[in-house]
Amino acid sequence: MAQAVDASKNSPSDPRNREVVFPAYRDPQVGNLETPINSSALVKWFIGNLPAYRPGITTFRRGLEIGMAHGYWIFGPFAKLGPLRNTVNANLAGLLATLGLIVILTGALSLYANSNPPKPVNSVTIPNPPEAFQSNEGWNGFASAFLIGGIGGAVTAYFLTTNLALIQGLFG
Repeated sequence: MAQAVDASKNSPSDPRNREVVFPAYRDPQVGNLETPINSSALVKWFIGNLPAYRPGITTFRRGLEIGMAHGYWIFGPFAKLGPLRNTVNANLAGLLATLGLIVILTGALSLYANSNPPKPVNSVTIPNPPEAFQSNEGWNGFASAFLIGGIGGAVTAYFLTTNLALIQGLFG
């Protein structure tokens, strides 16, 4: 016969749960929890070094870095998994689709910037959000840099993919 599971063993009031999960800053009114994941030094270091939260860089550079990464990586699925993947123009179709999505994402960022976004809240992982995300001007600057970076990243990915045989010939 199967044994009955005691539901009280894993309840929130269990002393073992209090050892690893706490209210953020030990204040239950904050509405956030400190867990071993979001309060670990490794996670704080990783998120703190992402372009959105890295201290000491301008809003333009934040948007440029994030846009370049998005433009570069979005190109691949459109070019290699899209409906024109087995045609001669697969890379061009991937580039155009990527540019279209980057423009749509930039429009979404601009709409968000003009909707009076709330001020960023201090969290366990990021205690001091950057000033760039605290004003409409910061968000608009981020969006315009995202557009420039996204186009540059997509064009770079297109150039590398289209000229892959030439690049391999130079190194091999």
